[in-house]
Amino acid sequence: MKPAQIESFFATLKAANPLPVTELEYTSVFELLAAVLLSAQATDVGVNKATRKLFPVAGTPQKILDLGLDGLESYIKTIGLYRSKAKHLMATCQILVDQYQGQVPRSRAALEALPGVGRKTANVVLNSAFGEATMAVDTHIFRLGNRTGMAPGKTPLAVEQKLLKRIPAAYLVDAHHWLILHGRYVCQARKPQCSQCAVVDFCGYKSKTV
Repeated sequence: MKPAQIESFFATLKAANPLPVTELEYTSVFELLAAVLLSAQATDVGVNKATRKLFPVAGTPQKILDLGLDGLESYIKTIGLYRSKAKHLMATCQILVDQYQGQVPRSRAALEALPGVGRKTANVVLNSAFGEATMAVDTHIFRLGNRTGMAPGKTPLAVEQKLLKRIPAAYLVDAHHWLILHGRYVCQARKPQCSQCAVVDFCGYKSKTV
């Protein structure tokens, strides 16, 4: 994709959805961190079903710790890999209480030092909670970066770095959400809905399939 195509691509997505947000439900930075940690290899819908019951009872690191491991597991057992996620979340909550007065740190290094928090999760928190222009490359964004020709790469980090360089600054803060939603509902993995795609004219995939 050429710079003019990328500009048109995001201008079109912005016009259709001026204020995109994550589909994970949360009311605080900590709840966002916990929800993203729980969302690995799980759907936002599934995570939301669990956290709608968990967060009203335990929406802070200390309250999660007060539940105990068994108590936390009972709330999230419908989520895949819930046992390992529960251990990571408990360990993360302990660090937040011991080192950060129960608050979520704002630096990438501090976030990535938390158990169960990798680069993608840190990027989501930095972007959605703190408004930083980061790019959390999940399976949808990795696919779109390669499929559209916008940011081809063999690894999530390679795609992330290219997207950060190629997406115009005016769109960068919200680009993560637009790409995820587009990948989730239109540019799907098995069968991209090109006939229903608002940005098909700017996409490199179209020329490969005509």
